[in-house]
Amino acid sequence: MVDSDYFDYYFYSYDRALSLHIWRQAVLAVQKEEKMTKNKAKKTEDLEQQLGELTLDLQRTRADFENYRKRVEAEKQSAHQMGQAKSVMKLLPVIDTIERAIANVPEELKDNPWAKGVAGLGKQLDKQLKEIGLEKIDAKPGTLFNPELHQAVQFDEEAEGDKEVIAEELRAGYTLDSVVIRDAMVKVTRQLSESPQADVKANADISEK
Repeated sequence: MVDSDYFDYYFYSYDRALSLHIWRQAVLAVQKEEKMTKNKAKKTEDLEQQLGELTLDLQRTRADFENYRKRVEAEKQSAHQMGQAKSVMKLLPVIDTIERAIANVPEELKDNPWAKGVAGLGKQLDKQLKEIGLEKIDAKPGTLFNPELHQAVQFDEEAEGDKEVIAEELRAGYTLDSVVIRDAMVKVTRQLSESPQADVKANADISEK
C-alpha cells in the first residue's frame, strides 16, 4: 500500500508546478501583448509622422504652384502692357503731328470744313486713346512742376518765387494705365506762393463786391 503522504506531496508539487507554468505562460502572453501594443503604437506614430511630412510637402508644393501661377500671370500682364506701351509709343509722333496741325490752323481757315474735320478727328482720337488707358499729362501754364511727370528743358533764370511752375508745354506727355510712358517737355519758371493774408484780402474784396 502506497503511503498517502507521498501522493499528497506528489499532487501538491504537480499542482504547484502546473500553476507556475500557467502563470509563466500568462506573463509571457502579457509581455508579448505589451510588445505588440508598443510596436503597433510605434508604427502608428511613424505613420502619423509620415502623414504629417507628406501633408507639409503637399502644402509647400501647393504654395509653390500658387506662387508660380501668380508669377506667370504677372509676367503675362507685364508683357501685354509692355507690348501695348510699345504700340502706343509708335502712335505718339502721329498724335503730336495732328495736335500741332490743329493748334496752328491759320485764322482764315478756322471755319473751313476741312480744318473743322481735322479738329473733330483730334477729339475722336483723344476719346479712343482714353478708352485704352492713354491720358495726357497735365502741363498747362501755372501747373506745379513735377519731375516725375515733367521734363524741364528750359528754365526762366530771371523769374523769382518760391515754387516752380510750368510756363509753357513744349511737348505733350502721356501715361498709360497711370504709368508714365513719355514725360511732358516743359519750360519752367518761378512763381510766388500767395500768402494767407493775400487770400483773406482777396476774399474780402469779393465779399464787398
